[in-house]
Amino acid sequence: MMAPVLILLTFLLLLGAAAEEIIGGHEVKLHSRPYMAFIEYVNDKGKNYNCGGFLVKDNFVLTAAHCMGSSMRVTLGAHNISFQEETQQTIPVAKAFPHPDYNFKDDSSDIMLLKLERRAKRTNAVRPLRLPRSNAHVKPGDVCYVAGWGMVDPNGKLLDTLQAVELTVQKDEECESRFPHRYNKATAICVGDPKINRPSAYGDSGGHIVCKNRAVGIVSLVDKNGSAPGTYTRVSSFLSWIQKMIKHS
Repeated sequence: MMAPVLILLTFLLLLGAAAEEIIGGHEVKLHSRPYMAFIEYVNDKGKNYNCGGFLVKDNFVLTAAHCMGSSMRVTLGAHNISFQEETQQTIPVAKAFPHPDYNFKDDSSDIMLLKLERRAKRTNAVRPLRLPRSNAHVKPGDVCYVAGWGMVDPNGKLLDTLQAVELTVQKDEECESRFPHRYNKATAICVGDPKINRPSAYGDSGGHIVCKNRAVGIVSLVDKNGSAPGTYTRVSSFLSWIQKMIKHS
């Protein structure tokens, strides 16, 4: 992978939003998140960008709809994305399925399935992440974690190794006031304690937030300065769509 690609950050331009840092995080144990996906693509201006994602089936990766682009490819089994590890599997994307209701103006329904050209081979470093149950809901105070490749502090350098940090689920009102007219509690989760002096943490756009070993959210909208809280797409609200797309694609 070329170094220029690794240093380019994926930014949500609306409201100056960005979702590319793991602030206050730590390097994870080698391949302890075997479902993590590193997604590379070319945007509509011809620039190389990257997002996070996670494997949900052997040939499907879930990510954010705002990560849509051309020449998409997914790397699984990675810990350090600066070089080709023996555990890595890089697979082109056969087709991208952004949610039909996705609206880039307000980031609603910010979820996308990527069908890979071939099935990933399951190994100790590559394995799908379970989706939440339809009746399972996170609540304020629940502690979850987010992982991705990026910064460990707002002014720090980029790191190539996978980082993770714990985050606390907040009341919907925190995000309703922070992102007026752009937060829908039926399809989003508010995450990150605003009372912490330093910014909490933010994973790559399209990455996951995991609670009780299940993917409950997808990184969607956070403040450009990395301050908490941020908005995560609520995965349980889209389970029927995910299952339908996997079955019929």
